[in-house]
Amino acid sequence: MITRIVMTAAFMLFLIKADSQVTGMWKITDEKSDEEKSIVEVFEKDNKYYGRVVKILPASKRTHCDQCQGDQKDKPLLGMIIVSDLIKNENGGTDGNVLNPANGKTYSCYIELVEPDRLKLRGYLKYPIFGKSMYWNRLK
Repeated sequence: MITRIVMTAAFMLFLIKADSQVTGMWKITDEKSDEEKSIVEVFEKDNKYYGRVVKILPASKRTHCDQCQGDQKDKPLLGMIIVSDLIKNENGGTDGNVLNPANGKTYSCYIELVEPDRLKLRGYLKYPIFGKSMYWNRLK
C-alpha cells in the first residue's frame, strides 16, 4: 500500500514537472498590500532565464526606476529587464540577479517553480538565508 502511494506521488511530481515551465507571463503582487502591480515575462536567452516588465498595472504607483543608478536611472519600468542571468536548472534558475525598482538595488537571486502556476523568487545578499522571497502567479 505504501509503495503504491509513493509511486503515485512520484508519478504526479513527474507530470507536474513535465507539464510545467518557468517561462511565461507572471503576475507580481505587492507582499504588503497584496495588490497586483505588474506583469513580468520570464524568457530564455542563451540558455539563461531573464524577466522583463511587460505591463504596469493600475495599482502600481511606480512607472520609472527613479531610485536606480547608472543607465537605468529614471528609465521606464515597462520593458526593463529586472531579472537576469539565471542559470537554468531542473526547478528554475540559480545565481542570477534581481532589481528591486522600489530602492534601485540589485540582489542575487534564484527562482523555483513550486507549483505549475506559482513561481518563487528569492532575492538575497551573499547567502539565500539572508534574503526575502516573493511568489509570482502565472497569468492565465
